[in-house]
Amino acid sequence: MTDFAQRDPLSPAFWDERFERRFTPWDRGAAPQALHDFVAANAPMAALIPGCGAGHELVLLRNAGWNATAIDFSPAAVAAAKVVTGSHGQHVVQADFFTWEPPQTLQLIYEQAFLCAMPPAMWPQVAARWAQLLPAGALLAGYFFFDGRPKGPPFGIGRTALDALLQADFACEADEAVSDSIAVFAGRERWMVWRRR
Repeated sequence: MTDFAQRDPLSPAFWDERFERRFTPWDRGAAPQALHDFVAANAPMAALIPGCGAGHELVLLRNAGWNATAIDFSPAAVAAAKVVTGSHGQHVVQADFFTWEPPQTLQLIYEQAFLCAMPPAMWPQVAARWAQLLPAGALLAGYFFFDGRPKGPPFGIGRTALDALLQADFACEADEAVSDSIAVFAGRERWMVWRRR
């Protein structure tokens, strides 16, 4: 593995190294409370979890009857997720978010630590892909990391910048404080639900 790959979060090798060394400070080891609440309050949907990491959220969604698929471009992350998700492992796919094609129309994209894993120069491409994958009325829901420090990942965004990124294609329907953040995100993340216009 090259030094460049180790420093470049756009390279699968960057994430492979972290999973192989079990250095995953963003992994809480379970699905977070706001997602539990969201699943309990909504009928099952066709959902995508991009940058799924260990895949805890996939277990929650599949166990609740949701038609969920988890993708990651890191082979090591996919291998870890297949172990964590057990019988749901067939729904973990090694794929690039920017080229993966869903087998059915999506109703939800779940966001947690995917946008903030990307350097800010990539954010417009992420937002455009969200808009491309979601039809009108579908939801983008999850956790958004707000922080002004330039170094990452995680790369934090400002609220004004997030609005500028999303408001052309999405309307914000929920913006709530998070009470069970893990250390790396504590005090700097919000649970948000955006509906595709």
